[in-house]
Amino acid sequence: MLAQDHRDLIVLEGVSRKYELGSTTVTALDEVDLHVDEGEFVVVLGASGSGKTTLINLIGSLDTPTSGRIQVGEVDVTGANRNELFAFRRHLVSFIFQSFNIFPGLTAEENVQFGIDAAERHTGPSACEFLDQVGLGDRGTHFPHELSGGEQQRVAIARALATGNPILLADEPTGELDFKTGVQILELLQAQAGPDRAVVVVTHNREISRIADRVVELSSGRVEHDGPPRDGRADVSDLHW
Repeated sequence: MLAQDHRDLIVLEGVSRKYELGSTTVTALDEVDLHVDEGEFVVVLGASGSGKTTLINLIGSLDTPTSGRIQVGEVDVTGANRNELFAFRRHLVSFIFQSFNIFPGLTAEENVQFGIDAAERHTGPSACEFLDQVGLGDRGTHFPHELSGGEQQRVAIARALATGNPILLADEPTGELDFKTGVQILELLQAQAGPDRAVVVVTHNREISRIADRVVELSSGRVEHDGPPRDGRADVSDLHW
């Protein structure tokens, strides 16, 4: 368990993930150390195959490490049993995927309400209020097929925010969006990092990394850089790609 005055929300120590493909061993992550504090907006940057999606899946307990230790909040993820991991996913971590992953048979409001119910959050803003936060207050009764890609992604973000969970993990959240909508999504995500919450965004787009508090660059499963953006910090409004 972390000390009460420790601000780390995510801790990885010597984490490796290897896969056996026939007679070949593929190393997706190799002895990775990483600490993420509350309030941080961290971008994990790397080309396809660098290990960045493996990293975010390990943090969210969607995968298990071959070796090493992962702690999120006060949960030792590597030593947790099935019931503990189930509670962990409900109450500590929320995912935003490139493919949105919202329910096609539910309205925007119902999708957000699902996040509230899944996290067993009984107080706080309503589903409609979370949709208002992402600029979709007038689209609550619409189904996903009636929404644009950017609107669907904003529903996914509203659902993630509605859980109230302290860790927000986003895997290529702008990958299927046009530039203007992508900038809007990044502004929303950046605004979520604050007291008791950290945001980790995975991307292959170096330009996006310029708005991060910290950039973790991966190459062949190893951390090649962990620090400020190499090209200098930028505002979302200054981005171009």
